[in-house]
Amino acid sequence: MEDKKNVNFMRLLSEESTGSTLSSDSCEYYQTEIFDLLPSIQASRPEQNRRSPLEAPEAYQGGPEPVDSISHGHLSKGSRDKSSMQPLRNLAMCIQAKRGARERRRMQISNIGFWESWRRSQSISRKRVWPQMGQMLSSLLPWQHTFHKIEGRFGVGVKAYFVFLRYLIYLNLLHCVLICGFIMGPTAFYGRGIHSETLRFGGNDSVLDFFLGTGFLDRSPAFFGFYTRGSLDLPCLNTPLLYLAGILTIILLSLIIVVRRTTVGYKHTWMLGKRYNMNVCFKIFCGWDFTIHDPAAATLKHSFIRNDLKLFLEEQSFSLKKAQRTLGQKVRLYLLRFILNLLVLSLLGGAFYLIYFSINRGTMEHHWLINLVLQYLPPITITSVNLALPHIFCKISSFEDYSVTVQVNTILVRSIFLKLASLGIYLLFIVQKSSTCSENQFGREMYKLCIFNFIATFCNAFFFNYPRKLLQEHYPTSLMARLSGKQYFLIPFHVLDLVYGQTVSWVGVYYCPLLPLIGTIFLIATLYIKKFSVLRCCVAEERMFRASSVLFHFMLLLGLLMAVATLGFDLYPKSDKNDFRLDCGPFGSGENVFNVTGVCVKSLPSPAQTALRYLASEAFAFPLILAEIIILTSYVSRGRANQKAIERLKDMLVMSSSDKRFLVKQHTTLQRSRKNARRVCSTAVEEDVALSRRKAASPCI
Repeated sequence: MEDKKNVNFMRLLSEESTGSTLSSDSCEYYQTEIFDLLPSIQASRPEQNRRSPLEAPEAYQGGPEPVDSISHGHLSKGSRDKSSMQPLRNLAMCIQAKRGARERRRMQISNIGFWESWRRSQSISRKRVWPQMGQMLSSLLPWQHTFHKIEGRFGVGVKAYFVFLRYLIYLNLLHCVLICGFIMGPTAFYGRGIHSETLRFGGNDSVLDFFLGTGFLDRSPAFFGFYTRGSLDLPCLNTPLLYLAGILTIILLSLIIVVRRTTVGYKHTWMLGKRYNMNVCFKIFCGWDFTIHDPAAATLKHSFIRNDLKLFLEEQSFSLKKAQRTLGQKVRLYLLRFILNLLVLSLLGGAFYLIYFSINRGTMEHHWLINLVLQYLPPITITSVNLALPHIFCKISSFEDYSVTVQVNTILVRSIFLKLASLGIYLLFIVQKSSTCSENQFGREMYKLCIFNFIATFCNAFFFNYPRKLLQEHYPTSLMARLSGKQYFLIPFHVLDLVYGQTVSWVGVYYCPLLPLIGTIFLIATLYIKKFSVLRCCVAEERMFRASSVLFHFMLLLGLLMAVATLGFDLYPKSDKNDFRLDCGPFGSGENVFNVTGVCVKSLPSPAQTALRYLASEAFAFPLILAEIIILTSYVSRGRANQKAIERLKDMLVMSSSDKRFLVKQHTTLQRSRKNARRVCSTAVEEDVALSRRKAASPCI
C-alpha cells in the first residue's frame, strides 16, 4: 500500500533532446543568429544590412557574426527590472516559473540593502492595493448589481442607457448643491426683505396648482419671483449677483462635464471602434471568470459572453454583406435612402406645424377639467409627436439597409432633431409673450413640460407595457397578443426622453431654481420604472448592437447649447426699456443683469476696475486667441504623436506574430534536417553492415 501512494514524476525525454549533435556553443550561437533573422529585426535595419531568411543555413555554416548584444542586454535587463516589480499573479508564467521567480526575488533581497528591499515590497503592495480599492469603490456605486444583471440579460446597449441615466442623476444632484449654496441658502439666512409676503396656503389655492404651477406654487421658492434682495444688499455681495453666479456656475460646470465626457467617449470609440478587431479566441478561451462560484453569477457571465459574441458576429455578417453589393444595388439603395429622407423631412414639417397650432390656440373659459387640458395642450402635443414619430422613423430606417448600430444612431439623430426643434419652437413663442412677471410664466411652462414628461413615462410603463405583458402571459394565443408581439427595450426612444428632460431642466433652471431637485426625484423614479419595465415586461433583442454613448453626450451638449442660447436671448437688453420685463424677482425695480454687475464693478478699487476693463477690451483678445492657438496646436501635435505611437504598436504586434511564425518554421526546418541526416546516417550504416555480411558469406568477393 505504501508503494502505491508514492508516485514518482519523471520528465519524458525524447531521443532528439538527449541525442542532439549540437554543442552548447553552437546552440548559443544559433540562438544569437536566429535573433538576427527575425522579421522584426530585419524590418528595423537598413536595406543593405537585411538578409533574407534563405541565407540562414549559410550563416549558420559560416560562423558567428557580431550582433548588437549590448542593446539586447539592456532590453532584457530593463524587462527583468520591470517584471521584478510586478506581483507574481500578474506575470504571464507557469507555476514552476513563478516559484523560481519567487526564489530569485528572495535571493535578491538578501543581496540588496534593507531600504531597497522595503521599497520593492511597498511598490508590490501598492500595485496590489490600488486595483482592489478600485474594485471596492466600483462595487459601492448605486445600482451596480442591477446594472450587471441587466447587462447579462439584455446586453451592453441596454446597460449603457441605465449608466447614462445614473450619470444624469449625479449631474442634477450637483445642480441641487449649487442651488442650495448660491440661492436657497443666502435667501433662507438673510430673508426676503421687509415688504415680502408670508408664504401660506390661501383660500383660492387648490391641488391643481401643483400641476399648473400657479397659486401657492407660484409664490413658493420654486420660481423666480420668490427671490428678492432682502438684507443681503452689498455692492458686490447681494442676492441678484449670487443668483446669477449660481445659474452661470451650473451652466459652466455642465458644459465642462458634458464636453469632457463627449471627448473621452469619442477617444475611446475611435481607439476601439473600426480600428480595433476583437480577438474571438480571447473572448472564447479567456473571457470566463474562474472565480465565480454562484450559479446566478455564472448564468449572467455566460449571457454576457454570448451577447458579446452575437454582437461581433452581427457586425461581421453585415460587413460581409455590404462588401458584396454590386454597383446597381448601391445606386438603388442610395435612391431609396434619398426618398425616405424626404419623407422624414415632410413628417418633421407636419409635426412642427401641429405644435405651432397648439401654441396659438384661443383662450376661453371652460370647465376646470377642460381648462386643465387646454393648459397642458402644448406639452401634450409635443409629447404625443415625440412618442409617435420616432416609431415611424424606426420603421423607415428598417428599409434603408443599415447595420443595427448605425440604424439605432440614425433613429437617435432624427428623433433628437425632432425633440429639440419642437422644444425650440415652443420656447420661441413663450419668450415673445409678455405678461406680469413673465419669468414665472416661463418657469411654469418648463415645470409643466417636466411634469407631463414624467406622467407620460409612468403611464407608458404601467398602463401600456405591463398590461400588454400580462396579456401575452395569460392569453398567448389571442389575437391581441399576436398583434402586439414581443416587447423590446428600444434604447433610442428612452434615451431621447432623458435628453429631452435634461434640456428642459437646463432651460428652466433660471426661471425655476427648484427644477433640478424636481428632475432628480423624477430621474430616480424613472430608473426604478425602467428597471421594472425592462426586467418584467421586455425580452432581449435577437440582434445585438453597440449603443454609442458618445452620441448620447453629444445630444446632451446640443440641449445645453439650446439652453444657453435661450437664456442669453432672454437676458440680453432690448432697445426698448419696456421690454426688460424684469418687474419681479431679484432683478426688480427696472434693474437687469448688466446694471447689477456694473454697480459691482464701480465699487471695486481702481486697479481692479482697470484689470476688468482690460479683460473685456479688444486688446486682451489677441493674446487670448494666441494662447488658444498654442494650446490647440500642442493638443493636435500630441494627438498626432499618439496616433503614430498607436500605429507603431500595432505594427509591433503584427511583427511579433511574424516572429512567432518564423521561429516555428525555423524549428520545423531544423527538426526535419536532423531527421533527414539521421535517416541518411542509418541508411549508410545499414548498407555497410549488409556489404560486410555479403563479404563474409562469399569469400570469393
